[in-house]
Amino acid sequence: METYFLKNEDISKFYERINQEYDLYLPVKVKNPLKAASDSKANLPTDDYSLKKYAQESKEDFVFNDYRCIEPIKTFLTQYKEEVCNYFEESDKKGKEGRPAALCGIKNCDLFSLKVQDYVFLEGTESDPVYKARREGALIISGDCPHFKETCFCRAFDINPYPSDGFDFNFSPLNNGYLVDAASDKAKVIISSLRNVLASATLGQISGRAGKRELMLRRLDEHLIQYKIPKKERLQDIILSGYDSPIWQEQMRTCVECGGCVFMCATCHCFLLTDEAANNNAKRLRLWDGCMFNNFTRVASGANPLKLRYMRLRNRYLKKFDFFITNLGEQACCGCGRCIDVCPGKIDIRYILRRLDESRTFSENKDVGNNIKGAG
Repeated sequence: METYFLKNEDISKFYERINQEYDLYLPVKVKNPLKAASDSKANLPTDDYSLKKYAQESKEDFVFNDYRCIEPIKTFLTQYKEEVCNYFEESDKKGKEGRPAALCGIKNCDLFSLKVQDYVFLEGTESDPVYKARREGALIISGDCPHFKETCFCRAFDINPYPSDGFDFNFSPLNNGYLVDAASDKAKVIISSLRNVLASATLGQISGRAGKRELMLRRLDEHLIQYKIPKKERLQDIILSGYDSPIWQEQMRTCVECGGCVFMCATCHCFLLTDEAANNNAKRLRLWDGCMFNNFTRVASGANPLKLRYMRLRNRYLKKFDFFITNLGEQACCGCGRCIDVCPGKIDIRYILRRLDESRTFSENKDVGNNIKGAG
């Protein structure tokens, strides 16, 4: 990996170079941010960011996003509705969209989520050609998080608020510019044409970045103490032991079955294949689907093994914290907090995990007490 320094006034030159080959998407501030309910007394930022196409926005609107954008990276790799048959008949590897996408402002939580998306769409007996084309063609420009939202909890799962791999470029903000890490062959080709605006990073700049990152880690860890989120190593155990917990029915009382949690989730990936009439032919479509919908597990006979909402919520957590830990070795949650932001019912994944952990801890302590009593 090579590390360079880019001055603030030269960042537009970097963007212009990227835009020559890619459809560049950059963060802009959203005027009406989503605001989740919070028990925190901390004065944390509430602004939100969204990715907009470089050619369609005023250059002055683009900013460096302090934390993850509203939309997860999966929205650029799979679309909510798209035709999946004969995808390559009239297109090359770039796909029907034309130029590949360059996604700027991607944070480490979204980079982590790609482990789950790649596992689903690339690592089975067959890889998905649509996803593969977009994934291989995309240029990922990630960035450190100098701040965090109240709903961010990536550190609960040992995910740092700065990337160390999984990107082409990474931007780390300093006082008068950015440290730019070039990690891939695609990135190094672009770097070779920007020698006039890039300088080799100094030891002082690299040391300064390390200090900023360490401070951010401490601040985020201190913020998360109040939520008492269980350690990563306990996730699978508390989900399985909490199968009959009353928390599932309690939390589903406010669910309106809108699907916001699954569509905004960076790791959710379920889809439905359906046919749609097109003149005298039919198109095979892939639609985003979600386990929180009533008909998600309904079969042709009408039987539905997850007919009640609390069952579907429980199944969602089993998938994230049991199935994926068993099969991938990682939980299917990156701690981005988008599901908390978007939920009109104020269902909070942090609260559910804490309650399950407290119940498990109580049960463990009770068993220890009974064993001691029995031995006496």
